[in-house]
Amino acid sequence: MRRTPKLAQVSALVDRTTEDRASGAMRSVQAADVTLGREELERLWTPVHLERLARTYWRFITRVTLGLVRVVYSESERSVVLLEPHLKLLTFDAPEYEMDAERGVVRWRIKRGLLVARSGHDGLGHLQIDVRRLPAPTLDSARLHVEVEVANFHPAIATGLGKRVYNATQAKIHVFVANGFLRSLARLDLAQSRVRQFAQTDER
Repeated sequence: MRRTPKLAQVSALVDRTTEDRASGAMRSVQAADVTLGREELERLWTPVHLERLARTYWRFITRVTLGLVRVVYSESERSVVLLEPHLKLLTFDAPEYEMDAERGVVRWRIKRGLLVARSGHDGLGHLQIDVRRLPAPTLDSARLHVEVEVANFHPAIATGLGKRVYNATQAKIHVFVANGFLRSLARLDLAQSRVRQFAQTDER
């Protein structure tokens, strides 16, 4: 299969994972800088493309797991499932979007799931993708800082089997997936949204 050529440069990858010892909640941030053409960024800097970026993250997870993990959509929820719809690893509220001239954020609040300890149910934690403009290196180019953050997450594995098991399994998988997603942005190949919440905006 022909691969999409690289249209941007991804650099300065960062990984930060911390624990709130009092509550046991985890925070994990993977980030990178993306350099692309100025005109290309202006074309992409819309709510529609922020929604497509969100969908691209879920598409990447499905591809990297060879379809074993996928996302099931409803009007009010997004569920990450393993093989079957009833095996819900993570369930989120529908995404929240924020966007202005300098920053775009899509956030999913964590509701429950097989990977979530009971203490972390009902929106205490979240997954979000945060995109911020940085000073442009040249007149014809643009630069973005992109972060994938999981915050206030209470892992069921850590509660049941201990932090060492969580760090050696689920935490490593998340970092691998997030870093792979960030590197994939070099192709600027954004998936079409399943929900198309902002489609009418784009068509005006």
